[in-house]
Amino acid sequence: MKANIINQVIILFLIMIVGIYARKKQIFNAETTKKMSDFLLDITLPCLIVSSFNYKYSQDMMYKAKLIFLYSVIIHIVLILASILFSYKCEENKKKVLKASIIFSNCGFMGYPVLEGLFGNIGVFYGSVFNIPFNLFMLSYGTMLFTGKKDIKTLKAALKHPGIIATVIGLLLFTFSIAIPVPAYKALSSVGAITTPLSMIIVGSMLAEINLKEIFSGFLVYYASLLRLIIAPLITLIIMKLFHADRQLLEIGVTIETMPVAVIASVLAEKYGGDTKLASKCIFISTIISMITIPIILMNI
Repeated sequence: MKANIINQVIILFLIMIVGIYARKKQIFNAETTKKMSDFLLDITLPCLIVSSFNYKYSQDMMYKAKLIFLYSVIIHIVLILASILFSYKCEENKKKVLKASIIFSNCGFMGYPVLEGLFGNIGVFYGSVFNIPFNLFMLSYGTMLFTGKKDIKTLKAALKHPGIIATVIGLLLFTFSIAIPVPAYKALSSVGAITTPLSMIIVGSMLAEINLKEIFSGFLVYYASLLRLIIAPLITLIIMKLFHADRQLLEIGVTIETMPVAVIASVLAEKYGGDTKLASKCIFISTIISMITIPIILMNI
């Protein structure tokens, strides 16, 4: 298990370097990166999720799915409360970014590839259920965090997220033991398999955009990285241990929360006038540091 964790992180890091190289060589640009992100979130990731639910119905698996959904709701509520505590001294514009950094992990671009590498399809299965509350909180509370407005439309938009729709479809297939025809399953799993390398190439391309002369300056980016990479996983571990969570579910939950700051933090900051520079720096620094913290934490839970 330990060797598998280290190898998986090294593989992801090397693929990320490919993305950095390709962007530096102008093989693709910012528009290409955005289009690839859309392709991943709207096509390849949903395919990966749906194909991961191709299991015969099991009461035990459904029971565990309900549990990890509940754990996720509790974990994200606690992380929201923790973000208020850890950011109360910051100025308002930076506080929004810091809160988002604490609450939202990069479970889409990096989480699923790591889960697939460590646990196989079953990791994606439970990870998809864990991420239902994440997506709902991200697209509702995350938006309200930057706008200061409580808008029911954001929650409706969250329910239409491709990842949520794919998870619902997958759960229906699993619950009613509907076997996906072999050609369709092969097509779904093949397209879904693109998610892992594509996600890391996208992350690398995004990181390549940042000015390295400024990236390593500022206490706040390291503070945000500490909270996201160390404190958030520890909070997750404590909560799941308090509920005597199944070992497999505990490992999957903690794995998701060891991920760096979500790319969505930068997207929301840019869209709603937040501190985009700080958000980008938090994503960059936490992603680099996570290559060290992910294996350390996962080997010690």
